Amino acid sequence: MASTISETTTNSTPENNVTITEKIYTRVRLATKADLYHIYQLFYQIHAYHNNTHLYKATESSLQNLLFKENPLPLYYGPSVLLLEVSPTPFTESKLTTNEGFKPVLKTFDLKFPVVEGEADEFRSKYDDGNDKRDVFIAGYAFFYANYSCFYDKPGFYFESLYFRESYRKLGMGRLLFGTVASIAANNGFVSVEGIVAVWNKKSYDFYIEMGVEIFDEFRYGKLHGDALQKYADKEKNGEGSC
Repeated sequence: MASTISETTTNSTPENNVTITEKIYTRVRLATKADLYHIYQLFYQIHAYHNNTHLYKATESSLQNLLFKENPLPLYYGPSVLLLEVSPTPFTESKLTTNEGFKPVLKTFDLKFPVVEGEADEFRSKYDDGNDKRDVFIAGYAFFYANYSCFYDKPGFYFESLYFRESYRKLGMGRLLFGTVASIAANNGFVSVEGIVAVWNKKSYDFYIEMGVEIFDEFRYGKLHGDALQKYADKEKNGEGSC
């Protein structure tokens, strides 16, 4: 579970700003191919927060192959992205019939202070629900996929990351997005939602505790990657076996 907080700065101009006051309307929905550009940008931003942009190798093409295969796995078993959209005006039900298998979640938040969308053109949603609604902006995402363990007889979710753009933090939207993933898991026979919780990020750590996540201090996160992993491939190529 990656950080819910990011300090990535953005460039904005007054002409590109939309100010939302009093109420902000939100919609959580499954991402589609039309969202690839925004997913790519959001994934880059979370890398920037962790000072790891030099490790960001994804392209829109590679993300399409990862998220929107021609012959996809059953819903939620492959890599899945939920997007949280915001608007200064209410959402209405889609006029188009889709086979996404997930009904968008709508919620209204009362604002204690104005929210400024500083990149309106950059993050204007490209999703077409048949309502010709243009004042919709991508605020954040949740990325998750099915995982398996010999300790359980059913799969769970691996919750890879949760991210919000700067304007939309501290509004309660993280609870909505994470709660939606948990609801999907509970309602579809998955046994858990698990992931990495950064102990150095107190706000993120406290958030997941508040959401009911149990922390297991007796385990450490391990990762075989880079040159250490590649050595095993080299051994196979040289006929040495993997041991």
